[in-house]
Amino acid sequence: MNMDLHEYMVGVGQAARAASRLVAKSDSATRNRALTLTAQAIERDVKELLAANALDLEAARARNLDAPLLDRLTLNEKSVAAMADGLRQIAGLPDPVGEISELRQRPSGIKVGRMRVPLGVIAIIYESRPNVTADAAGLCLKSGNATILRGGSEAINSNQAIARCVHDGLKGAGLPESAVQVISTTDRAAVGELLRMNQYVDIVVPRGGKSLIERVMQESRIPMIKHLDGVCHVYIDEKADLEKAIRIADNAKTQRLGTCNTMETLLVDRRIAEQVLPQLAKIYVAKGIELRGDEAARKLVPDMKTATEEDWYTEYLAAILAVRIVDGIDEAIEHIAKYGSQHTDTIVTEDAARAQRFLREVDSSSVMVNASTRFADGYEYGLGAEIGISTDKLHARGPVGLEGLTSLKWVVFGNGEIRS
Repeated sequence: MNMDLHEYMVGVGQAARAASRLVAKSDSATRNRALTLTAQAIERDVKELLAANALDLEAARARNLDAPLLDRLTLNEKSVAAMADGLRQIAGLPDPVGEISELRQRPSGIKVGRMRVPLGVIAIIYESRPNVTADAAGLCLKSGNATILRGGSEAINSNQAIARCVHDGLKGAGLPESAVQVISTTDRAAVGELLRMNQYVDIVVPRGGKSLIERVMQESRIPMIKHLDGVCHVYIDEKADLEKAIRIADNAKTQRLGTCNTMETLLVDRRIAEQVLPQLAKIYVAKGIELRGDEAARKLVPDMKTATEEDWYTEYLAAILAVRIVDGIDEAIEHIAKYGSQHTDTIVTEDAARAQRFLREVDSSSVMVNASTRFADGYEYGLGAEIGISTDKLHARGPVGLEGLTSLKWVVFGNGEIRS
């Protein structure tokens, strides 16, 4: 083991644990001021941020990284402005810390309720997207937590530049800079060190590809907020409005290819397929989407490639779409149950009873009616931003915002009562 790296990571963990106590007891106004000052620093340093990002992009192109990763890595004036705006949105959200709910009187005379409290130290491991540095710092700070951020090596310059802005905001608000630490080394061994820091880290959030998340699952005993895949479906029901169906199925796949809430499989009811699928195929082909269909879909669109069993399980994050014709809602739900990843699934229908069945029976973290899967996102859900998507069933599920970064403890109010 490289002792210098080990000592560095232990120092990061110790500093985060100490900072977490200070952040947890800070008031909402102080944390909001840190967020606002960070937003101002990001706007002030936009040229420096874009210059740092340009270094990362140059190195990424030299390494021949693929187009979707380059897209996620790229910053521009608009995305930098969005980072600052996102921090201000988070500052404007209600502070969940200290909120007491479910307070009720017991026969003994005591009052029992639950208080929302920070989790402590949150480690976030992510790839490509530099905006995650600002979003994660903002959400963790607002919810009273300290955070350790380990971005991908491809974004090291961008992440460090954003971190300097965050530290300016923390310092200006009188909070410790160690409340948000971005790991400064690109050594992959740092991830292994982080995953073993049980004594300092309370929650790990892996945001990245399947291989990263599988590694975290194998190597760490620290509780996680995670999702493995985003195999998202749009099911066009027999009772769908055709105009809505085409608009939704187009947007769910083509609005952005490289996100976890992008549709990867289109399911179409056999009784409406001839009316809707050829129209959609023209749109997809015009936008460069490769279609892979079952036998029934290929009869309607002969230029489709043949879908394999593996295609139904695949999160492409690319210009590829699997298409299957199904015999009604029962077969659609069965397909999603077998091949889906419990991320986000949509039904397009004007039948209220079928919509309710789909909502009730599809076991995913986000289930939608007549809306694009691309809405499964913290900003779109009104969370201000998100730390990630969780497909787990304990603690947090779906887009994870402020409440997902807190826990609940029991609180009791008495007036001298004793137990007989």
